[in-house]
Amino acid sequence: MATLCLFRDESYLTETAATVLEVHDRGGIILDKTVFYVTGGGQPGDRGVLKRTEGAAVDISTAVYGGSDQIVHVPADGAWSLQQGEPVVASIDWQRRYRHMRIHTGLHLLTVVLPFPVTGGRIGSEEAHLDFDIEGPVPTKEEVQYRLNDLLAQDRPVSSEWITDEELLANPGIIKTRAVKPPIGTGRVRLIRIGDVDLQPCGGTHVRSTSEIGQLAVAKIENKGRQNRRVRIRLIGG
Repeated sequence: MATLCLFRDESYLTETAATVLEVHDRGGIILDKTVFYVTGGGQPGDRGVLKRTEGAAVDISTAVYGGSDQIVHVPADGAWSLQQGEPVVASIDWQRRYRHMRIHTGLHLLTVVLPFPVTGGRIGSEEAHLDFDIEGPVPTKEEVQYRLNDLLAQDRPVSSEWITDEELLANPGIIKTRAVKPPIGTGRVRLIRIGDVDLQPCGGTHVRSTSEIGQLAVAKIENKGRQNRRVRIRLIGG
């Protein structure tokens, strides 16, 4: 049985009642549904706890994909496991998740400021980066930061929608990443829309409005090859 991923339709849901479907030999816990974002697309899996009926909790260090569309909740070192069929309440570290949501949405806007092919990226709660294949002059970090924060200040709505695999293949221009291709084969692909400035495939978690992000600092633009440039951004003010 696949795990129902509630975070795909509601990024702001912090906990849910769930049932343990399976416990792996190495302690990994599979639930029937979860709010834990699963590691993927450069975004780390969520941390949190699985609360037992009697009040005790199992600390979860991350979530990763298992087989058959199942999500494996990985207990922290020393955490005891659960039993198949046991009811729990899955609860995430919301402060960490929300920082991921803010900075991830900021990375989408960075691709608007720098409209070049994306060759890689990584998201953290303190810093994130994207790698761009930039041909020609490279803007200064001050220029990028000014244009990025100008977009943030415009308070644009952020929403998700779904298209079919066929619709995606017919519109390859919305795919900005070279290193990570959108998953095709399930019949549909999730898109993230930011107002009228950006639309691209993404399975990650995002805020509802760019005003929630606050301001971003461009910490550094690094040379990673003949045309490859790594742009690092950070949240300003926590």
